[in-house]
Amino acid sequence: QVQLVESGGGLVQAGGSLRLSCAASGRTDSLHTMAWFRRAPGKERAFVASISWSTGIPRVTESVKDRFTISRDITKGMQYLQMNTLKLEDTAVYYCAARPDWNPAFNYWGQGTQVTVST
Repeated sequence: QVQLVESGGGLVQAGGSLRLSCAASGRTDSLHTMAWFRRAPGKERAFVASISWSTGIPRVTESVKDRFTISRDITKGMQYLQMNTLKLEDTAVYYCAARPDWNPAFNYWGQGTQVTVST
């Protein structure tokens, strides 16, 4: 089992920055990929970015790839999402997710952290 806890969300003005953190605990040695998803008001949950736990190779969805950066620190069991030049449409609940090496699906999820971008 892996437990995930997000932090770092909040209220920010458009054009500002936030860094989300996700602390992983438990069987982190089994992790294959970690990721961030988001659910905007009235929309389905959507993929934002992922990172290979072992290699650090990132993947970021096209719509935010020039503004968001994903990273991880294996020694601390942490992954991060640096979000710059935030826009109103980035308002969402952001979820940390993890996929173990024995499962193709993201079956570990955090509770989510709210990011609200205001004018």
